[in-house]
This record gives sequence, C-alpha cells and structure tokens, in this order.
Amino acid sequence: MSADTDSLTTDDLEFLGRPLHGFLSVAGGPVPPQPRPVWFEATAEGVIQLFTGPGTLKVRRLRRDPRASIVVAAPVGERERWVSVAGRVAVEPDGAHDLCARLAARYWDLDDPARADALAEMLAEDQVRLVIHPETVRRFVN
Repeated sequence: MSADTDSLTTDDLEFLGRPLHGFLSVAGGPVPPQPRPVWFEATAEGVIQLFTGPGTLKVRRLRRDPRASIVVAAPVGERERWVSVAGRVAVEPDGAHDLCARLAARYWDLDDPARADALAEMLAEDQVRLVIHPETVRRFVN
C-alpha cells in the first residue's frame, strides 16, 4: 500500500519511533542530492528533527535553500516499508544537545564506556537542531 499526504500518521510516528537510520538529502542546487545516514526523531507534533554541527555542508546548503527530505526504511528481513518526508527545514540554535543525548540513548548502549565517551565528545561540540516541517509525506507498506 502506498499513500501520499502532507503530515505524518500515527502509524508513521510508531514506525519512525524505532531506532532506524534515516537518509537525509538537502537541496544542493545543480549538485545532485547526496543522502547521508542520520539519527532522527519524529515528534508528537509531526516534525522530524536531527542535530549537526553549525558549520557542516548540510547547514550551509540549508541556509541557501531550506528544502530537505529524509527516507527511513525497515531493515532487511522485515516486511518492506518506508516513509519519506520532504519539506522546509528550520535551523534552530537550541535543543540540539538534549536531542543528541536522547538519540544516543536510543541508538547506542550508553553502558558501554566507549559509547558514553563518544557521547560526551559530541555534547562538548557546538550543535544546531534541524527541524523538517513536512510538506509531502510518502509511504509504502507491502
């Protein structure tokens, strides 16, 4: 089943609440999009948020053209399913470290000293929060 809407459904939010990687693409003008795997969070308000350094290429591109998309797919061995969200992105100066800590706990075992150290290093860096406001949501469930 495939469907297009302009917002995330309850089923989408449940699927996106799993520790899956998303593949983020930002508008790059004449350069084709270069998707990158990212940690992300789908909020109850229906936006997608992630964190990154303020000087990254993706932030520089988003400041020129604030459009992006993220695709999240079920892993191999599960029923085929994916959700794609495209929309305008706000680069927010606040909330990135809290988001980073929440996502690290979701994706990593923080009882592992190496992971805990890696999180501490991430939290010591400047971060911004990217918030994708959905304009188009596409999904497929087989």
